[in-house]
Amino acid sequence: MIMPGRTLRRAASAIVAGGLLGVLGGCGASAQDSSATTTTPAITPVPISASSCPGTVLAALSRVVRHVYLDGLVGERPAEARVAIEHSAALRAAVESDDAGAARAAVDALLATGRMAHVLIRRDGRTLVDLGVPAVGPLQGTIVGAGGAPIASYLTSVWSDSALAAESRSITEGMIALRGKTGAIEESLAVPPAAVGTRGGLELGQSPYAYASIPAEGFPSGNVRVYVLRSVASTDQLCGASRDATILDTLARVATLIYDGERGGQTTPQIERVQRYGPLLRAVARRDPAATRRAVESLLTQHVVRLRVIAGHTVLADVGGPYVLAPVQAPLLLGGRTIGRIVLSIQDDEGYKRLTRRLAGLRVLMYMGHRLVKNSLGPEPGTVPPSGAYVYRGREFRVFTLDAEAFPSGPLTIRVLVPIPYS
Repeated sequence: MIMPGRTLRRAASAIVAGGLLGVLGGCGASAQDSSATTTTPAITPVPISASSCPGTVLAALSRVVRHVYLDGLVGERPAEARVAIEHSAALRAAVESDDAGAARAAVDALLATGRMAHVLIRRDGRTLVDLGVPAVGPLQGTIVGAGGAPIASYLTSVWSDSALAAESRSITEGMIALRGKTGAIEESLAVPPAAVGTRGGLELGQSPYAYASIPAEGFPSGNVRVYVLRSVASTDQLCGASRDATILDTLARVATLIYDGERGGQTTPQIERVQRYGPLLRAVARRDPAATRRAVESLLTQHVVRLRVIAGHTVLADVGGPYVLAPVQAPLLLGGRTIGRIVLSIQDDEGYKRLTRRLAGLRVLMYMGHRLVKNSLGPEPGTVPPSGAYVYRGREFRVFTLDAEAFPSGPLTIRVLVPIPYS
């Protein structure tokens, strides 16, 4: 993974929980944040043209960040947040009775689900509840009473500042910063506003960085810009012979990071959960297939999409979807003794297909051998080359191939298609 330079890491010593770099530009760290700017090195604008390799890489990465941001405005996640708020019987009853305390408790319960980052409820022109963390991407809706009439309006968001930054950073390998919010996030890069445009370059200490940005909306309102920054040196490996080749190499890296994320740190909590599950450990120790299967079925409720349990050379259970990728293996221990092992996956082919579309605007075709098992392009794609140009129903794409792993083992070929022009 490409890491930011040492100088910028020192400048970002005031990183907030969740990994958000902070506010880019002197936009109002809270008064308590006296340490926020004490280690900031000299920051100077440097010319980086949009047509250069660093400029092209950062432009492509900023479009990826835009896809990530829009994922909080349309699609499954915002729909789930709306349904949770609008169908909360406890919240509706509290609003109807104008009980601020009960409404606050109902909103606390909604926030605890993780489906949303902030909820603001207004009734009769006044604020009844305003709870949550700093956020972007407000969603507006109406709470309807038992009689079917509107009783309140609400604003919510599925993107906390820190969550948007963490998601964006994980697939861009860049530093993510928000500019335009006041008093909401610690400030770790005190860049004079005149020194920063929507895209360009900065010299931080002795290191040049390229940056690009996208517009966003703060919560509950206000203009925000979301910046992605990468050291110029870190973009060298993404430079192609042409602008399109550079974009392709950049997005190939993004697609690989999305895949790697499904077998990296995100799997660790699930592996540990399985390894600690007493009914499974006892069933495996007894070599009891029926009890093992029951235990496995109870474990497939939190993110795990398929779980295979093996004792010696015997598969005691294998439960989950048919087309699963990025398997991870781990031992099962009881009393300090190895009693078996597991093969676990937290993502199936459908999930990866959706992630690449939602987070990066890419299309994918997945093959096991010569068999097409997943397709986000459309009917009858024909023969898609492993690389190069490809046209589908008049739409031009560039193709690259990601060599992945199927469950429980074996090759899974993913053809990733980048729409041209990429946006």
